[in-house]
Amino acid sequence: MARMTRAEREALEAQKQAQLAKDQRNQTLIGVAVIVAVVLVVALIAFFIVRSNQASKPSADSVKEAKAAISKVEEKPANANADNGFTISKNGVNKPVSGVPTVSNYMDFICPACAAFEQSAGNDLVKMVRAGQINLDIHPEAFLDRSSTDEYSTRSASAIVYVAEHDPANLLTAIQAMFDPSYQPQEASAYKPTSDKMIAAQLKKAGVKASVADAAVKGTYKKWVKAVSSYDPLQEKLWHQHGDFKGQMTTPTLLVNGHYVDLVLAPSQLSNTQIVTKSIGLDTAEIGNSSVLPSIKTGKPIDLE
Repeated sequence: MARMTRAEREALEAQKQAQLAKDQRNQTLIGVAVIVAVVLVVALIAFFIVRSNQASKPSADSVKEAKAAISKVEEKPANANADNGFTISKNGVNKPVSGVPTVSNYMDFICPACAAFEQSAGNDLVKMVRAGQINLDIHPEAFLDRSSTDEYSTRSASAIVYVAEHDPANLLTAIQAMFDPSYQPQEASAYKPTSDKMIAAQLKKAGVKASVADAAVKGTYKKWVKAVSSYDPLQEKLWHQHGDFKGQMTTPTLLVNGHYVDLVLAPSQLSNTQIVTKSIGLDTAEIGNSSVLPSIKTGKPIDLE
């Protein structure tokens, strides 16, 4: 076989990097796991696509019942907002900064696509929060319990909700720790049992108070998390609006001021951080600059295409 020229090698590497950037934004659909293989030169890259159980648009009654089920849960987090999320700003939890956009992130802590998004954009989101450039709305979900043997999604989400209630100053670092590639468990047949003690230890590594971390894994908010996770996929604002996944919710799901941002259709050359900054009208060079605010305040996100 003839040796590749330098130009050919550079072109091949550019193709690899473009495909990897695109793969990072592949989302995990809620429901039955299907392994999709993507051949990249001689490497085989596998990722999970999990389809929604939702076959058709839910009835108004079913949506109403699912929402009512949340209110019936006895142990509910006081810091949860009207959309069952936790809004973090430079002022603290549920103290949004006025005049800046709110970025909502729906996540499952065993979801590899959620991890890819967090690892790519997480630090920049934290910088924007601390600079008062955005409010960050966090939604811990439990869609992928079937991908573990011990309800890891529910247990980890409940633990993060507890941190949001009792140590919100360390919430964002706790979320980053849960998606740390050296810690996050793999899905399905590759899953290895992850104990409550292991979750608590990871929270402590993130700076969460020891007493809070130990209490966080006692399952205080498991029922609430499950109720919210049953309701959220029924909300039309969280669905794909077109394409093969139209009418289905995916993780991660990103909203700006309550409006859906389609990560899959974003141009492949955009990083996850750039998807956020372009959506809100902020130059990436100004991330963390408190004197420069996004052009989007409370309106719809800017089109990515």
